[in-house]
Formats: sequence, structure tokens, C-alpha cells
Amino acid sequence: MKQQVTLIATAAMGLESIVAQEVRALGYQDTTVENGRVLFTADAAAIPRCNLWLRTADRIKVLVGQFEAKTFDSLFEQTKALPWERYIPEDGEFPVIGKSVKSTLYSVSDCQAIVKKSVAERLKQKYGVASWLEESGGFYRIEVALHKDQVTLSIDASGTGLHKRGYRIGQGEAPLKETLAAALVKLTNWRADQPFVDPFCGSGTIPIEAALIGQNIAPGFNREFASESWELVGSDLWERAHEEAEDLADYDQPLDITGSDIDHRMIEVAKDNAMEAGLGDLVAWKQMQAKDFHPQQATGYLVGNPPYGERIGDKAEVEKMYREFGKVMQQLPGWSVYILTSNERFETLYGKKATKKRKLFNGYIKTDYYQFFGGK
Repeated sequence: MKQQVTLIATAAMGLESIVAQEVRALGYQDTTVENGRVLFTADAAAIPRCNLWLRTADRIKVLVGQFEAKTFDSLFEQTKALPWERYIPEDGEFPVIGKSVKSTLYSVSDCQAIVKKSVAERLKQKYGVASWLEESGGFYRIEVALHKDQVTLSIDASGTGLHKRGYRIGQGEAPLKETLAAALVKLTNWRADQPFVDPFCGSGTIPIEAALIGQNIAPGFNREFASESWELVGSDLWERAHEEAEDLADYDQPLDITGSDIDHRMIEVAKDNAMEAGLGDLVAWKQMQAKDFHPQQATGYLVGNPPYGERIGDKAEVEKMYREFGKVMQQLPGWSVYILTSNERFETLYGKKATKKRKLFNGYIKTDYYQFFGGK
């Protein structure tokens, strides 16, 4: 019997259902979707597979336990009752981070200290260690999260957040997170054999994520994860997951993806990032204003995260650009257009009502994802 674990894939607000779809696509059907996270039960092989493949999740955590605690004694005893030795070896390094929202135990530093002491007591007892634990081995970062007195204890299996794909060597002023960029692509009906354009590409994140999706390249293929040194997983499962990713990549899939931007410096940055992602010249990059978009194809997909005009002085210029862009796209009824912006007047400025709208957060900025479906 393979060892079963309960995993948490954390997600930005509004992306939970997409993360759940991705988890199920990997073969893990037993999913529970909650605010900001997806829980599912799987064997230990899911830890490397989910870290490598989930495009829209923020990180993967192993759930150790959940319970209610309103006193520090209760937190200590219930934490100690959990099977930490199942996850953390005798020499494991286990720092504790924490957060507390609307809970009786509101001091995060005290909660962290109590969990640290409690886990250490449990491990010393189980491993027969009299003095202190060396913590010279693998990295097991524990999180104690309290919400309305409900405690969730987990261990981070990702390390650096999953949006850090490892290809971004340069970026603009307000870079789009890679996980959100992947979600914007996945929320369209685009397929790899259709034209794909981002006329506001900045450092190239949306076209790069589209190319990775188009060739079925695992987004975590080029980076390292905290759980690579875990005994619970073992190097053979990591090796198998990497082999699977290599086998499933379709490097021969031709792509018609273009990224353009008004700023020639960003085009150079985007080119460098695409090279770092191992995409070579798969994506075409060009300096261009959005109003000069004149594709040869009658149909295609346009996905963009244009400037929002949040700063005083930028608004009038940005709104003028939205108007001009709308006029251009009215001449291209076959194209499906997907735009992320915080500007609530976007539909009016663009000159058309969206087929669908979806609320998403770009960092802390509340935005709408306007979806205009093209005709055939």
C-alpha cells in the first residue's frame, strides 16, 4: 500500500476552480475546493508531480492536522499528538512560520514558538533523543495557520512559490505573476494550433506561459523544490516525475505565438526570458503599439494585461489607448479577446460589452477579466 498524504494546493482568490481542474487532470479526483486552496488525498508521488505540473497553484503543502484551539496548552498538546515523525526525519530542519486571523490566539510569534517546541518534543520522544535535535538535514518548513480558532498545520513541499519558474531574468515595473498569466491562458479556449497574441507583453510572461501550455512543458521543469530531499518522497519518485514530464512534453508542436509591446527595452527582456525558459525562437517578439495590430489571420486569440492607468496622470492616456484598441478589434470580429484590467469603464471605452467577466486579483489589485468571444 502506497503511503497516502493529504495535500493542499494554495491558490490566489478566484483561481481555486482552475487549480482544482489541474489537480483532477493529474488523476487526483478526490478534491475539496475552499477559499484560497484545494485539498486532495493522494500517494507521495503526487508531491513531485503537482510541484512540477500545476501551472496556476501558488504552492503545495502537506496537511499534518487540523483542530480547534483557544488556549496555548491546547495548541501544544494537540500539535504534539500529530504524527510528525511520519514526515520529518531525526535530522530534519523544521522552522515554523504562522498567521492568525480572527482567533483567540492572536500572537503569531507565540503560536510559532509553541508549535516549534511541541514538534521538537514529539520528535525527540519518537527518535529517542535526550538533548536537542541537530536539524542538519532536509528542509521541512511548518506553517501554523489559525482562522476563527481553527488550526491548520502543514509542511511546505514547494520551497520558493510555484510562480518562480526560473526563467524570469528581467521584468518590468508591475510584472504579472506566472501563475496568474497561466490562468489567463487556461481561461480561454485557445489550442496550440491557433494564433495567439499578447499586444501588451511587457517581460513576456503571458506568451511564455502560452508556449509552455502549447507544448505541454511542465512549468516546474527548470527549478528545484524543498521536498526533493524528503525521505517521505524519495529520489526515485522525483526521478520518475521528471521522466514523465520529459516524455509528455511535445517539443515538435508548432506554435504561432506573438508578444508585442510599445517599449523596445521590454521586448529585449521578453526575448531573454523566453530563451531562459528554453523556448528559443518559438515566440515572435516585436515592438509595436496595440493600435497597430493588423493580423493576417481572420481568427485567433488575443490575451493581454494592459496598463490600468492607476497612477495619476496615466489615466487619460491609458483610456485613449483602450478606445483606439477597441476600434482596431471591431475590424477583427473573428478574434477572441481577453483583457485583464482594474479600469471599471473598460467595456465603455473599448466600445463593446464583454461576453463574460470574471473577478480576479492581480496581486492586491482587484481586476476584471473581460472576455469577448470571436465569431467563426
